[in-house]
Amino acid sequence: MKVVLINPYELGRQPFGLAHPTAWLTREGCRVYCLDLSLQKLDPEVIADADLVAIYVGMHTATRIAVDAIPRIRAIAPGTCLCVYGLYAPMNGDYLRTLGVEVILGGEFEPALKSLVQRIRSGNRQAQVEPVVSLSKIEFCTPDRSGLPALDRYAHLRIPGAANRVVGFVEASRGCKHLCRHCPVVPVYEGRFRVLPVDVVMADIRQQVAAGARHLSFGDPDFLNGPTHAAKIVQALHAEFPQLSYDVTIKIQHLIERADLLPVLRKTGCLFITSAVESVDDRILELLAKNHTSLDFDTAVALVRAAGIALAPTFVPFTPWTTLSGYLDLLRRLVALRLVGSVPPIQLAIRLLIPEGSHLLNLPGFRELIASFDARTLGYPWQNPDGRVDALQRAVQDLVSKGEQLGMTRGELFASIWQTAHEAADLVPPVLPADVTGGEIPHMSEPWYCCAEPTEQQLQSF
Repeated sequence: MKVVLINPYELGRQPFGLAHPTAWLTREGCRVYCLDLSLQKLDPEVIADADLVAIYVGMHTATRIAVDAIPRIRAIAPGTCLCVYGLYAPMNGDYLRTLGVEVILGGEFEPALKSLVQRIRSGNRQAQVEPVVSLSKIEFCTPDRSGLPALDRYAHLRIPGAANRVVGFVEASRGCKHLCRHCPVVPVYEGRFRVLPVDVVMADIRQQVAAGARHLSFGDPDFLNGPTHAAKIVQALHAEFPQLSYDVTIKIQHLIERADLLPVLRKTGCLFITSAVESVDDRILELLAKNHTSLDFDTAVALVRAAGIALAPTFVPFTPWTTLSGYLDLLRRLVALRLVGSVPPIQLAIRLLIPEGSHLLNLPGFRELIASFDARTLGYPWQNPDGRVDALQRAVQDLVSKGEQLGMTRGELFASIWQTAHEAADLVPPVLPADVTGGEIPHMSEPWYCCAEPTEQQLQSF
């Protein structure tokens, strides 16, 4: 039986979401072919005779690309069974079914993929019997990455003053025990998470080091959801590969509560920590249920720096509650904390995405702030009550797009955003310090952000 697994996009990383189900389905006797549309074309010769085509949607951008790819897949292989699986599949399930998708899977999807394969083999193509979302414990095994493009074709690590490093991508856990209202993990996992056994994680690390990885990026929504498990992982990693560096994602709340683990992370090779700060406005942080305050952000910065690790904060600066003064507060805070060089400029243009199933929809009065669901963008459109804020968001996004094409530095782009934001508020921009960036930190060649419009290059993958 021939199965084709497709990854539309995952931040320039070699997808665990293809490698792990490949291992599962290969054990079932399937011939599994992988296509990563961030690096490969939608090859008709690979798809045409497939019994099953399953598309992995781990993020919003991937789902947008998948929606555009599905008609093309249907035209190439009209008789194949079409499945969409991953975090964004259940919340977009109703719309995906209108496009001809037969099976929608989320959560721990591997057993359901196995069940689907068995049904197809038996000739049962009737209505889906597998659970749309399953959070049952599963048997994790060593991912099979043999059918994916080479690691050195994916995003790499840039270190100021040093050579770039090939990056591997691993997962040590799935889901998250927190309930941030805007987070796409929450509608599926509802505060639960699963850990992968240490031996499975280490086996995956070994094969990626053998394939050339010199840095690892952990894809866990929050690496310290299970702090004891996380410590075991990094200690085993460092014991076997002492020269290997890595990065992780950790909540501001956890950085403060488990500050005792920061020296352990540094000692074992952690170069930087990504943390979803989102805002420096306490009201917005409360509405998003982030469980940290604006001052907690300052505390976390100090703790991480004291441990000798760089902090890479991420933001959702444009929301229905954002004001011009609030946006300027964010820019001023980045200057005061010397974080300008730590923030990819695109982070200062991100606009809140509200997908179907978002817990934001449960906020009293929130639906009055948004329009009807838009299938084209897979989200609920909204406008800020102050039109100047939306105009500023568009201006900042345009500045970043053009600036990156021109090769502008983070400092140069920030200066342009600084001036534009002050002018939007009819204020004279204060002169920025000469060393405003605070120095660039190690970072991926592809910026970290969860949701954005697909680029024309991405859409041309198929």
